[in-house]
Amino acid sequence: MTFVHYIRWQDVIDILLNSYILFRLYVLFRGTYVFRVLTGIAFLWIFQRISVYFGLILTSWVMQGITALLALIIIIVFRNEIRSVLQAKNLKAILFGFPQKSDPTTIQTISDSVKTLSKRHIGALIVLPAKENLEDVLKGGILLQGRISKEMITSIFWSDNPVHDGAVIIEGDRIAKVGVILPLSYKSDLPSRYGTRYRAALGLAETTDALVIVVSEETGNVMVAKNGNIINIHGSASLTKILKEHMGLHEAESGSRQQEKLKLGIAAVVSFFFITGMWFSFSKGLDTLITLEIPVEYTNRKPDFQIVDASVNTVRLHLAGSGALIKSLQPEQVQVKLDLGHAVMGRNIFSITQDNITLPPGIFLRKVVPAVIEVTLDETIKKELPVQVDWVGELPAGLILSSVKIDPENVEVVGGKRILQKLSTIYTEKVHLDNLKESGTIFANLALTPASLNIASGSKDKARIAYVIEHRAK
Repeated sequence: MTFVHYIRWQDVIDILLNSYILFRLYVLFRGTYVFRVLTGIAFLWIFQRISVYFGLILTSWVMQGITALLALIIIIVFRNEIRSVLQAKNLKAILFGFPQKSDPTTIQTISDSVKTLSKRHIGALIVLPAKENLEDVLKGGILLQGRISKEMITSIFWSDNPVHDGAVIIEGDRIAKVGVILPLSYKSDLPSRYGTRYRAALGLAETTDALVIVVSEETGNVMVAKNGNIINIHGSASLTKILKEHMGLHEAESGSRQQEKLKLGIAAVVSFFFITGMWFSFSKGLDTLITLEIPVEYTNRKPDFQIVDASVNTVRLHLAGSGALIKSLQPEQVQVKLDLGHAVMGRNIFSITQDNITLPPGIFLRKVVPAVIEVTLDETIKKELPVQVDWVGELPAGLILSSVKIDPENVEVVGGKRILQKLSTIYTEKVHLDNLKESGTIFANLALTPASLNIASGSKDKARIAYVIEHRAK
């Protein structure tokens, strides 16, 4: 019997749900440092599982510790990136949305503004963030959140404007901040003609994935800093191309959309197989077995029916699961129930199947012993029976039992019809004559055989025995 046979519908939902969560993480964080670290953690986890498979105890233990530590580092170190991604999107976008391309008019506005600034020899620093959060890198600045326009950009960098020496942060179609101070590059091999603006642009490009446009106040030259490099711009077309590439609107081949869909499709498939592999890894270990003796619980028995006999009262369950789950398994988590709702009076035979057994998630049934239980049911009736003392042994020599009085003389017994029809007397527990030497009174419990019999409500379950002992006549 293959392992796939044990997969439940809950396991299918578990795999699909986590596959979708992993796919959404890819959509939201791809291209960021967070995603790169997550990818590294995934490879470490795979290496750790391989170590477990080959029995490399120390290696697997070290890899497990490193993986847990890196997961904590993501939350602490990259909290700003995570916050920026989640804050910029509503719940629908997080769960179902896909990245939207920037508006082409924004690129055109920036390109025209830079062209005007260059012609007028107005110095400028324009920052276009990508996916990384810049909050910890930038300093100062005034929050603006104004819609982008050529007039606004040129006025910000006009020499009489108090914030003209700082950088402008453009997010989407809005100018988020003005007068922002950028970190300076400390490269020693930069040409002497590179002033503070160039060093600031390069400093930000070296530490983040942002794109920085620099317009020289002295020469009117335009340069772009990206990924730690400075690119000379010759004409608006060149700048527009770079902006499109940065914002995801670069002029691609006719099949670019199909390629993007293909990438997302591959990511979805990889997510599914990765989560499936994780599930099989966590659920692996079906060779880890345990045998439990579990009592059988009978349910939905008709009020006028009584169980008079059962072939067994407990069953042995052979269970399988991962080592960790098997170790944590408690007998009270496992139940075996037989539904007597459709049982008939007399002999009934029930097969014990998976439907009769309740198991914790991740624990699988391998075998039931016995697989069949025979239960005999009888109609419940009441019958009044006389009580008789069950005397054993002999009185001491010379003594005779002259009279006995029992209270109650009769009791009402509840039990199966077939059993009670065969009974004519209810005996007390055994009373030993050897210990009796004189008249007196004793109490004895009523002996109910078989154990399925019960004393009816209102009847006594003990008998008061008053006896008289006399000396035998010589």
